[in-house]
Amino acid sequence: MEKEEYSAKDIQVLGGLSAVRKRPAMYIGSTGLAGLHHLVYEVVDNAIDEAMAGFCKNIRVILNQDGSVTVIDDGRGIPVDIMPKLNKSAVEVIFTTLHAGGKFDKKSYRVSGGLHGVGASVTNALSKKLIVEVKRNNKIYSQEYERGITVTELKEIGGSEETGTSVTFYPDEEIFSETVFHYDILVNRLRELAFLNKGINILIQDDRSGKKDEFFYEGGIKSFVEYLNQTKHPIHNVIYFNKSKNDCEVEIAMQYNDSYQENVFSFVNNINTIEGGTHLSGFKTALTRTINSYIGKNKLSDTQLSSDDVREGLAAVVSVKVLEPQFEGQTKAKLGNSEVKGIVESVINTELGHFLEENPAVAKSIVSKSINAADAREAARKARELTRRKGVLSHGSLPGKLSDCSNRDPAKCEIYIVEGDSAGGSAKQGRNREFQAILPLKGKILNVEKARLDKIFHNNEITSLITAIGTGIIDEFNIAKARYHKIILMTDADVDGAHIRTLLLTFIYRYMKQLIEAGYIYIAQPPLYRVKKGKEETYVYNDDKLKELLSSMGKEGTNIQRYKGLGEMNPKQLWETTMDPANRILLRVTLEDAVKADEIFSILMGDDVEPRRKFIEEHAKEVVNLDF
Repeated sequence: MEKEEYSAKDIQVLGGLSAVRKRPAMYIGSTGLAGLHHLVYEVVDNAIDEAMAGFCKNIRVILNQDGSVTVIDDGRGIPVDIMPKLNKSAVEVIFTTLHAGGKFDKKSYRVSGGLHGVGASVTNALSKKLIVEVKRNNKIYSQEYERGITVTELKEIGGSEETGTSVTFYPDEEIFSETVFHYDILVNRLRELAFLNKGINILIQDDRSGKKDEFFYEGGIKSFVEYLNQTKHPIHNVIYFNKSKNDCEVEIAMQYNDSYQENVFSFVNNINTIEGGTHLSGFKTALTRTINSYIGKNKLSDTQLSSDDVREGLAAVVSVKVLEPQFEGQTKAKLGNSEVKGIVESVINTELGHFLEENPAVAKSIVSKSINAADAREAARKARELTRRKGVLSHGSLPGKLSDCSNRDPAKCEIYIVEGDSAGGSAKQGRNREFQAILPLKGKILNVEKARLDKIFHNNEITSLITAIGTGIIDEFNIAKARYHKIILMTDADVDGAHIRTLLLTFIYRYMKQLIEAGYIYIAQPPLYRVKKGKEETYVYNDDKLKELLSSMGKEGTNIQRYKGLGEMNPKQLWETTMDPANRILLRVTLEDAVKADEIFSILMGDDVEPRRKFIEEHAKEVVNLDF
């Protein structure tokens, strides 16, 4: 395809832009942090579509000091010629009209992520200012918009032998609750895109902090799986398939490791389908069937493996390219095309089946791991039934150590998971019994990163936690049964407290991740210091604030008490500083980067010591010692 073939005649218009500012969540999912970053993704996805069509090699994302974002690509450049029916340039139509783009007839873009043609116009509509520059026809063109409305004509501002598009936009404070872009969130998405589009160079730089990352992966999703397993111990080399069937391209990379967790990501046209869909269902179904078929054919075991059994320790990326994807909602979290399930199943059945037959040593290691997982799952079932018969895992028999609240509306209730009986006693006395429940835990719970499921049901503290929360875990998990919509981890402000908090977060992340995704998990922030001078008493929550306070009031005659444990505070103090909704500070636990979260939990809590030592060395300089 020659560059000249992409012009205004390839742009189709399907509607206006009137509703975007009125109902932005319909187009970007929310007006919170996720929606804010979605603006960047929409512009980047357009550049990626150019790359997928074979016309773009480099994409650059810049977080500017003035709060704006610039996305630059070296594609063909958006067409600038006039569209006769509208008497506007194609650039202006794309940025000011909903459902306008070159992706509907499949001639300019055979497969695209920005399918709906709303990306550029939605980003424009929700930005207080947007500037587009196009390099095309040996010229540079520029146009400006404000809140989706054109404020300058498309004008020629220079010459260039290069081609490409640059978009700079300023998110609108009238729309978004927060307008500060998070570098780490964007890095996650851009890394994914580089993995999914091998040979594409993506650079992100943060002019606010000086951070910079560059992503380029010749191995594509094979490199992605290797990245997912970098903190684990793989038991074989990456298995990779890339097949096309009925205009659907299926690309799969998979590798088992010796952990007990699965890490499977699915994508459609480069879009991370975090809620899965038909492609992921097809993968899971075929994986189970193919491994069971191999076991039966080779008479390796009488055990019939479940889908969960064959996914223990599996890192995999399932990426499909579909001509007409049917997503659930504009944010494209779940694929609905029924035909894709059968196509993915067919590819896995054939390709994985052949691979297992041709690689018996690898097949044996996979089968052995899956059978061990099945044995552990059966042991876990028996342990669960035993604890259920004892009344431990039932609503009718809540843990004896739980001091529940009187309110029964989960949306109005909160539970404090407290370290130790001493702090638990203070919390019980200081709480508001109407809506606050207290569950004290004794010592350190089991490190679930190093233990299979069967061990979990033998751990009294974990079974108490499961019962108190009410949702169950893994296959029995049901978020609708959550007894509290605020689950608050309250541990001591010392090394042991941090370790206990990490153990709890590891368990919740691995077995109740939906609670994090729903925004139900919080970390209490008890004060680190009580500063008293005369009759004046102040509680301080971090070291920087303490420095500021001492600088303003002077050290002479000042008494500083460092709280090492929650038990050092009496009930009144604990209520006033840490539990009173009017005064307390709570940190909500969010999941911005699932890949990074898995990596961190593996480093901190896994079997391998070397990555943990390296992590500590890299972050040691962040530790601050105060000298008073």
